[in-house]
Amino acid sequence: MKSKIILLVSALLTVLFVGCSKQPVTPKQTTPPETTPNVVTTASIVNTSAAFEKAISSEGTWIIALTKDLAIDKDLLVEGEYKNGKKDDSGKDVVQRKVALYTQDENKNVTNRFTLTSPKLTFNSPKGSIEHGTFKGDLYVSASDFQLKDATVDGNVYFTTDEAKSTFKMDGTSKVTGKQELIK
Repeated sequence: MKSKIILLVSALLTVLFVGCSKQPVTPKQTTPPETTPNVVTTASIVNTSAAFEKAISSEGTWIIALTKDLAIDKDLLVEGEYKNGKKDDSGKDVVQRKVALYTQDENKNVTNRFTLTSPKLTFNSPKGSIEHGTFKGDLYVSASDFQLKDATVDGNVYFTTDEAKSTFKMDGTSKVTGKQELIK
């Protein structure tokens, strides 16, 4: 089990070490050209409340992956718009924000599922998701295109806008134990 977690952490850390590229100065140039950073996506692999809170902030990462159950006794806010490093069919960057409540093996099979507990989790990031685990508490969705993927919300789901409610998706293996309603 530890070797699988170490393998997952190693693979994700490899992505972290991608840097910016610079064009060389040619003899005709007197100053180097502006550098263009490569689009780098990273993941936060977290096992503490403090690390989780930092990762979901507007200065966090596009994917936040738990490695154990976490119970946080305060309200949480997922905010910021993130690109996942992929392009859509028209060549535009794909926006995504994922709370991954699981670990996986090298074949992307889910190996462990975790529970995140908080009184309230507000999702302000567009195209967000909670995947392959359980959130215990009330979920507030304020952004469009939020998804539950093979996940359970042990509580209520409140939508703060009509768009958040109309674009919400939940697959057949996901469930919400409480109510789902629009509140303004």
